[in-house]
Amino acid sequence: MQNIEKYETMAKLNLPKNEREWISGCANMLIESFNELRKIDTSDIEPLVTVLNIQNVFREDISAKMLLREELLSNAPEQYEYYFQAPKTLG
Repeated sequence: MQNIEKYETMAKLNLPKNEREWISGCANMLIESFNELRKIDTSDIEPLVTVLNIQNVFREDISAKMLLREELLSNAPEQYEYYFQAPKTLG
């Protein structure tokens, strides 16, 4: 209950006593649940990123020809200072 009052002060809340007791009960239940989980021996278990049996497939890293800015802008109907220029959409 003391922690709940500390958090209540930090959050600048003023909870009624019955809400404080309810939150305290929920917090205690969570703490007890995590304490039960801590008892489980997981030393021989490999950590998982996902429970699904999938693997990432990466493409081969192959360099490609980079286009020059002038080549990219050559098809632009309008340009301004090396940028594409488009009509204003908001008034």
